[in-house]
Amino acid sequence: MNAHPQQIWTDWQAQQRAARISTADLLAEVGLSAADFPAGVLAAPDFPVSAPPHFRSLIRRGDPGDPLLRQVLARGEEALPQPGRLTDPLEEADYRAAPGLLRKYRSRALMIASGACAIHCRYCFRRHYDYGAAMLTRAGEAEALAAIAADPAIEEVILSGGDPLSLNDARLDGLVTAIAAVPHVGTLRLHSRTLMTIPDRVTPALIRLLTGTRLAVVIVAHSNHANEISADVAAALGRLRAAGVTLLNQSVLLAGVNDDAATIAAHARRIFAAGMLPYYMHLTDPVDGAAHFDVDEGRARLIEAELRGMLPGYLVPRFVREVPGRTAKTPLADLS
Repeated sequence: MNAHPQQIWTDWQAQQRAARISTADLLAEVGLSAADFPAGVLAAPDFPVSAPPHFRSLIRRGDPGDPLLRQVLARGEEALPQPGRLTDPLEEADYRAAPGLLRKYRSRALMIASGACAIHCRYCFRRHYDYGAAMLTRAGEAEALAAIAADPAIEEVILSGGDPLSLNDARLDGLVTAIAAVPHVGTLRLHSRTLMTIPDRVTPALIRLLTGTRLAVVIVAHSNHANEISADVAAALGRLRAAGVTLLNQSVLLAGVNDDAATIAAHARRIFAAGMLPYYMHLTDPVDGAAHFDVDEGRARLIEAELRGMLPGYLVPRFVREVPGRTAKTPLADLS
């Protein structure tokens, strides 16, 4: 873990506000400058650079190829013409069932609970998302909840975003209480990158909120590399696990970050030691601006096969791609 000096932070909301940073300041903070990169590699982004202080503290100083830096540093490749790339690669606009509510799968409903995320991952499939039009608002909340209540097939509600843990406790508690009032919903799932980027978000108040509901609570965290699992992150995960929250992790297979079996195996062991199981390894979605992160399916198959020889089955994430229109994520082996 990198231990270069940084400001001491305790307030998670202050850390969230401090996430936005210029490229020049980010590089200076990690001991680099534009001169450390080939001409044209860096570019002014249309998708702002954002990474909380804790995450930035884990970037290796003086290393332009650091896997954490690569995830958040805007690069010139983002602005290159990218034929076949989309701004809505999963065609989510087709799945809107009510304001802020997506119905992709029969037994689950997904709420776009927040448009905010403290970290802007450069490969994010929602980097072009129109949150103003599609996010759950207080005005549309009743309609979204009514749609859930009207369909007894919905057993699980997923809070996504953005990041649902960017919401303050009062807003999050209100949503959880309202979801728990629907009798046929038994599970609440939160998809969050915040656990990796602002571990101080796991406060006693948040623990009380998540354990004070009748719903079974699952958090699917998002971590891509073992270097993201600092001592503070591991401690935050431990607090959640001790409270009875089920912890899973989903990663994205990213060129230059984790596209080899040894890196993924080290990550799997690290998150398991912190109380979290590997869940999915997503192939990148064809979002405009992120083609330089793609790993081709043939290489992904070789990596997955190698992992099966390195790890016990419960530590091998499922390699999948989300294909619009299909009723579940598609395993790598089933992609044509």
